[in-house]
Amino acid sequence: MEISRLIGRALRQAVDRERLGERTITIDCDVLEADGGTRTASITGGFVALVCAVDRLIREGKLTESPIAHQIAAISAGIVEGAPCLDLCYVEDSSADADMNFVMNEAGEFIELQGTGEGCAFSREKLNALIDLGEAGCRALMAAQREALGERAAWIGQKQKLILASNNAHKIQELRNMLGNRYEVLSMREAGYTDEIEENGTTFEENAAIKAEAVMRATGYMALADDSGLAVDALHGAPGVRSARYAGEQHDDADNNALLMRNMQDIPEGQRTAQFVSCVAIASPFKPTQVVRGECPGVITFTPRGSGGFGYDPYFLHESGKTFAEMNAEEKNAVSHRARAMEKALKLL
Repeated sequence: MEISRLIGRALRQAVDRERLGERTITIDCDVLEADGGTRTASITGGFVALVCAVDRLIREGKLTESPIAHQIAAISAGIVEGAPCLDLCYVEDSSADADMNFVMNEAGEFIELQGTGEGCAFSREKLNALIDLGEAGCRALMAAQREALGERAAWIGQKQKLILASNNAHKIQELRNMLGNRYEVLSMREAGYTDEIEENGTTFEENAAIKAEAVMRATGYMALADDSGLAVDALHGAPGVRSARYAGEQHDDADNNALLMRNMQDIPEGQRTAQFVSCVAIASPFKPTQVVRGECPGVITFTPRGSGGFGYDPYFLHESGKTFAEMNAEEKNAVSHRARAMEKALKLL
């Protein structure tokens, strides 16, 4: 039972269990021939079996992507006749002054570290020597695991796909910059989703969830959607959820800005406060949809300033003294409503 629990603890560290879903994979470890180190051999071989099981689930269409987040290997080491040794055989193990087991991942991090002074206590110096041997041995075993797996080794540490539920090129680029390299980020068009999504929610939160869930259901992958817009205090929160369609379904940014200026022509300086609002929804096949909100306060100018950005950016004056259209991408991504929402979303991811 103790050895079984050790193997289970080690192999669970290899798997993102949210992506595995409500499944149990049983690894049956029968050590047919060994001269010591049976539990560590079971972990190392058991990891290969785990990847083979995931490969079958993917080929059968039961999983869309690999949940194998880490590579795991294990090996024994010890001090025999005063000398640090790796991968002890039965004779060495039975006469060792100290005996250790190492379970490690591909980053060189410890998952399990078991050490006992069997015949006598051992020094920090010898402990460091054993750790160096254990790490080198685990790395050699990981190379052997990958060789044994062949093409199936590609399932180890596969980046999870994250589909952005948007066709807005500016928004997609901003989100990709904020997400970094952690995910394989695709637009919904790149993921093969071309349907129109009816955004019939009455709040930013509702519309973000509608978009993310529609793309997640269609593709089977985790999806992220942003619903954002401008809320002007003097216009009772308008344009609000209709920010992109303020001047009508077939109109562009210039038309929306022109209508905003007409509706605000009699609003004096000092009463032109507004907020850019962003709600980010994360829809996963494995858990309920989560939504976060970010806001950035500012003031609506009388005339446009700057040539960058998109949407209402030339008219939105940030407290820094620049409109969003006067900021470069790095400056805007540091303070924007979307950046503030994404800061919260990244913690959920």
